[in-house]
Amino acid sequence: MLEDTVLSALPSHGARRALVLSIVLSVLGYAGFSVWAGWREVTALIFELGLAGIGLMLILSGVNYGLRFLRWQILLARLGHRVPAAPGALIYVAGFALTTTPGKAGEAIRSIFLKAHGVGYHASLAALFSERLSDLIAVVLLACLGATSHPSSRPVVGGVLLLIVLLLLTLALSERLRPLHARLQASGGKLGALGARLCELMFSAASCHRPGILLATTAVSVLAWGAEAWAFHLMLEGMGLSLQAIWAFFVYALSMLVGAISFLPGGLGSAEATMVGLLIGAGQTEASAVAATLLIRLTTLWFAVALGAWALAVVSRARPATALGPQP
Repeated sequence: MLEDTVLSALPSHGARRALVLSIVLSVLGYAGFSVWAGWREVTALIFELGLAGIGLMLILSGVNYGLRFLRWQILLARLGHRVPAAPGALIYVAGFALTTTPGKAGEAIRSIFLKAHGVGYHASLAALFSERLSDLIAVVLLACLGATSHPSSRPVVGGVLLLIVLLLLTLALSERLRPLHARLQASGGKLGALGARLCELMFSAASCHRPGILLATTAVSVLAWGAEAWAFHLMLEGMGLSLQAIWAFFVYALSMLVGAISFLPGGLGSAEATMVGLLIGAGQTEASAVAATLLIRLTTLWFAVALGAWALAVVSRARPATALGPQP
């Protein structure tokens, strides 16, 4: 059942241990990067940016989160659910605590807390799927800014673009599954019920990708991820590194794209390696490439995880019985 899948996303001891392990491995990996590039030079470049520069990056990351929450509310409204902004924002940010899971699947934990606001699992999971697809579309569009002048990136960008088209076509044709859905509902049994729920999830996701709503969510997504790409560009300038804005956007977007398709938790390792390689290929030193990569990941991915951990603790305490208890 979909409920069982969602409930498995709860921050159990094993999930918390996996999160801690991802943090430990990241720290070790970042330390290894720094030693390889020259930790003194890496540290000096980070300090050169200063607290004001880091603060600006965190603000732009906050803009990213705010715009993505707006998109989330748009998707839920499309599915017939209007969650109040304050608790809705807290629940949304709580999902970031489990961002470092393959495909960010752990963010499905939002479904458990949204249940208390009358949002069914199939609706919240459809919104999550639509959100992931919208992220993919936005990052591909940003990566296209430099793909024309970076031939080696074209197979990645083109392959993901083809995947997006296939997913959109599948959703557009999902209405043809109505007869199958009816048969699955009538068949009885757990397997039939699961199949019917999966069809319902696809129908809900398809309603989030009608032309009008798709255009709106794509525009919000491009602005959201563009804010972080802009933060990356400003950070490079603050460190005294010369890189055109379009190229900085491309480097950031392609690194996020490689991290996403690697299906590693949070894109850890793959996104960092791609970013370092692209920056070095663009003429930056090893130390500057590593410093820029570490700082952008700390102020985007790990800033989100930290905010998510705080929000998850708050919503878990606020509604322990309703949000986490057995559901009918």
